[in-house]
Amino acid sequence: MITPVAVLMLILPAVGALLSVVLKRRARPAAVMTATITTGLAVWLTLSTFGAPYTRMLGDLPWLHGIVDTPILGIFVDPLASLMLLVVVPIGLLTVLYSTAYLTDKNREHPVGSEHYGRYYFWLLLFITSMVGMAVSPNFLQFFAFWELTTLCSWALISFHQNERSLRAGFKALLMTSAGSAFFLLAILIIFVRTNSFDFSALSKLPDGLRSWVFLFFLIAAWAKAAQVPLQTWLPDAMEAPTPISAYLHAAAMVKAGVYLMARTVSSGWGIPPKISLLMGGMALLTIFVALSFYFVQDDLKRLLAYSTIAHLGYVLLGIAIGGLGATLGFRGGVLHIICHGYSKATLFFCAGNIAYVTGTRNISELRGLGRSMPLTATAFFIGLLSVTGVPPFACFWSKFMILSGAMRLGGPIGPLILVLILSETLISFGWMLYVGQKIFLGAPLATAQVPSDIPWAMNVTLIILMIGCVAAPLVGMPLVQLMGK
Repeated sequence: MITPVAVLMLILPAVGALLSVVLKRRARPAAVMTATITTGLAVWLTLSTFGAPYTRMLGDLPWLHGIVDTPILGIFVDPLASLMLLVVVPIGLLTVLYSTAYLTDKNREHPVGSEHYGRYYFWLLLFITSMVGMAVSPNFLQFFAFWELTTLCSWALISFHQNERSLRAGFKALLMTSAGSAFFLLAILIIFVRTNSFDFSALSKLPDGLRSWVFLFFLIAAWAKAAQVPLQTWLPDAMEAPTPISAYLHAAAMVKAGVYLMARTVSSGWGIPPKISLLMGGMALLTIFVALSFYFVQDDLKRLLAYSTIAHLGYVLLGIAIGGLGATLGFRGGVLHIICHGYSKATLFFCAGNIAYVTGTRNISELRGLGRSMPLTATAFFIGLLSVTGVPPFACFWSKFMILSGAMRLGGPIGPLILVLILSETLISFGWMLYVGQKIFLGAPLATAQVPSDIPWAMNVTLIILMIGCVAAPLVGMPLVQLMGK
């Protein structure tokens, strides 16, 4: 029963994508239905495989007969894959639901006619397909195929409005992430040539020196995909995408693919060389503070949230690096941060979408006093703010706590140094985000904030569900991460 469900979970959103092309203006109900069923299947699969990793190989590639003796194509579900599924599929459903109300001609920022629905939902559902396929891939080759599909989908969706700014942003994202993909492909080629295998476990068969190079190539690919220094500049520009797509990109897809690659690579054998772990951790800390430095010059609310995402992806890689240095608790915290940050950041982005939908702007300087006319959005924004900055009892507090606890278990001065740096960043980011929040929602309304407009129910329901996720995410993710590293 598990195999048919897993296969159906993978092909159903792809079928929904094709239906969207056929239905065009009437694509919205089909998109919501397929995303809902896919979410139910993902939850069922997670519960069915909890505590017992499941692998089923389904086929091979005929032209590799005699070269690779094992099947290539299949399904692999373990706690890491399950956690990723619980991020990419439910948030994908919420993105589809939110889009049904946001992408209309009533949107004051970017009115969208129904003639564009087919194209939009095709790429969004295909995006969900690619993330599901990547999450359940049993080897590097299948992982890479779906990894490339996420690049294609993100390019199409970032460029959705097809004006000069969005086309430039989409091309930049495509170019920079594809550069990272070249290193991913090079790493796969080295593994295949030396081991005749694409399996994750083949990493352990490489000699120490060559394994260090392979890990480095994977890390460069992850930096490009997760917008880490020095490859971070494409992500703020990608805010030209429709806001629901920005939310999905930052909370569950594309950028999370990069950190998922490193989590999968490290968890496949825990044989990451210490110098690569140090490099990963050092660059993660650098990225966190580079992103923080850009907070103070952003007037575009979505760009501010984009730099926050860059920093929090650094948190995930920092936790993975701590795990590579021997502190399993740090690795678990880094992986837990994927789901905790996902629901927290989706909340903030959808709040930004509500603001732009009503006012026609997302410039912080043009917004004031929105809390009176948008109380639900204001509540959700502050809950998302408290969650993403790590205020207890909200989601990111628990993942940050595990990362810092893991760091303190490392010998020497590394742990205390990480503790001081991360606590400093947390206090600064909390203060600035709180300042931005009160600036937008409190005080006397400006002219742009006085425009009367009702928020559609689908957008409000999405925010309510995500606010629950800001509390419940660690409750869901903790039992899964506790199974990792044993």
